[in-house]
Amino acid sequence: MAENKIQFRNVLVMRLSVLGNVAMTIPVLYPVCKANPDTRFIMLTKMWPASMFHDRPANLKVVDFDVNENHHGLVGLLKLSARLHKLYDIDAVADLHNLSGTKIIDAYMKFKGAQVAKFDREKPKRKALVTHKSDEPVTPIHDRYRNVFKELGFEAPDNFTHLYDGRDWPDSPIVPEKEEGQRWIAISPFSSHRNKAYPLELMEKVIAELTKHENYWVFLMGGGKAEKIALRPIARKYKNVISMAEVKHKFIDEYALFAKCDLMLTMESANMHLASLVDLQAMTIWGPTSPACGYLGYNQIVEDDIQLDMDCRPCSITGDKTCKYGDYRCLKNISPEYIAQHVVEAVEFNAKNKTKGTKLAMARKAQQEAQKKSE
Repeated sequence: MAENKIQFRNVLVMRLSVLGNVAMTIPVLYPVCKANPDTRFIMLTKMWPASMFHDRPANLKVVDFDVNENHHGLVGLLKLSARLHKLYDIDAVADLHNLSGTKIIDAYMKFKGAQVAKFDREKPKRKALVTHKSDEPVTPIHDRYRNVFKELGFEAPDNFTHLYDGRDWPDSPIVPEKEEGQRWIAISPFSSHRNKAYPLELMEKVIAELTKHENYWVFLMGGGKAEKIALRPIARKYKNVISMAEVKHKFIDEYALFAKCDLMLTMESANMHLASLVDLQAMTIWGPTSPACGYLGYNQIVEDDIQLDMDCRPCSITGDKTCKYGDYRCLKNISPEYIAQHVVEAVEFNAKNKTKGTKLAMARKAQQEAQKKSE
């Protein structure tokens, strides 16, 4: 059993933003907790992302809060800070967010004597990348998360495999049994920023190509009324296509589904990171953003991703900017047939080599490099 080599006993960890950014903390936070068992880590995040922390280490407590109700503004955040300090006797803070809300909490905890380490947002690098003054990529976000814990003196090993390492995969009543010979593909066609989404009419063509294979099953991921309505006609039109948006489900249901899938086709979105949590290979379509922006899924590889080499890319770190040409050519110019072919090649490689997950992605990369050397 590992033992702590530092004095901190109650560490507040914070990431308060969107689902994907919080999901990216897990491959860093779980190994940190396991490597430092004598320290209690209190993860503060918003209510919805909090529910994805499954099978967490015994010394990790997840605290959720509603920023729009009791903890809004300066007064609300100071009240939250006081409550956290009183309940958990915080002596160190790992701020994985480092924006106005967490800075207020940082200041309060520092005033109370806690040591604070903050996430480096690398703003100069980000600006240089999207203005094309430099090709230097932004440091991967997982590495920057890990550096925060190292600054506090903690061991931060890079050894995450998946949420259920050494345990049985979860079951779900809404996930069907997978028959031998079937190929399951999860497709996540949406993103928090619409600018990052491959046009749905083109994604339907990808699905049409995939369903030409009798043994291919496609699971469409989505949530909310608008996405449910958008996916419904596609699921009805094609054989072996199921819209998960039609069924009320939780994170554990998604984990159970992803554990059975052979591959995920996704936008640069939260589902890319959820795939990493169950060691599922994610093939990501990148448009205005780029893996160089630092948001590539944990243990995923760029060689499996789909993106066009264009002078205007990346034009945004998060995908919140509109296209200067107005047509999002970085996405629309990607052929549906090319995407489908890319998916089929990866899935059949899975089947042939009887492997799956992100380790498979590494094997494919090694094979590609070996082929290049032999040519």
